[in-house]
Amino acid sequence: MANKAQQPPHLHLAEVTASQFLDIWKHFDADGNGYIEGKELENFFRELEKARRGAGVDPSNPIFREKMKEFMQKFDKNKDGRIEMSELAQILPTEENFLLCFREFVSSSAEFMAAWRRYDTDRSGYIEANELKGFLSDLLEKANRHYDDQKLLEYTQTILRMFDLNGDGKLGLSEMARLLPVQENFLLKFQGVKLTTEQFNAIFAFYDKDGNGYIDEQELEALLRDLYQTNKKDVDVKNLTGYKQSIMTLSDGGKLYRGELEIVLCREPIV
Repeated sequence: MANKAQQPPHLHLAEVTASQFLDIWKHFDADGNGYIEGKELENFFRELEKARRGAGVDPSNPIFREKMKEFMQKFDKNKDGRIEMSELAQILPTEENFLLCFREFVSSSAEFMAAWRRYDTDRSGYIEANELKGFLSDLLEKANRHYDDQKLLEYTQTILRMFDLNGDGKLGLSEMARLLPVQENFLLKFQGVKLTTEQFNAIFAFYDKDGNGYIDEQELEALLRDLYQTNKKDVDVKNLTGYKQSIMTLSDGGKLYRGELEIVLCREPIV
């Protein structure tokens, strides 16, 4: 175990596969919170420098700190001082990195939501394991990526290893959205305004004035504005419009039912 701690997996390779990428991610995201940050980030950069230079580095050296600062300026796209999975996918040299297909196929979070909706056929807020293979196949074809059955199986298993932490064979929307480029992952913007079940029920009842079980686009915009103001966050009209359009992608003919909205606004879909 000591050797494993001293020699992080695969950083020395010219290219890494999807499975190797996941090994690297899990090694450095030691607490499993979905970010490489703090001491994890320093360890990652130190080991990356060591692998690239073929020699040890001294984290106390001011030059090391300066290089790490430049590194973060280049790759920390949302400037939050930590590395997300989608940012790591841009750092590491990859062999047929299927993670990058999201950048080629999904030009907006609305497109991602539309793809999700096609496969979450029962509107549960989850994609079952057997649906995931179809989801990834569609993604790869639209990105014009060649793949065979073995590669598709590897990608499917890798995604499950990433996100199916309780082993129930299904994945949530917010988990899969972590693969999006940071600047396109509008769900990240709602991390600070997530609602409890009780809060969600109260808010949905307030905006669903006629009690018909859905809200429309105008009501959604009012709801989002109120959420931001309640949580003391600045409302950017352009971003708000984008968030609204992305969420409405989940709607049925302009009708956003509670099941779709709770996927976005609650920590977990309400059972």
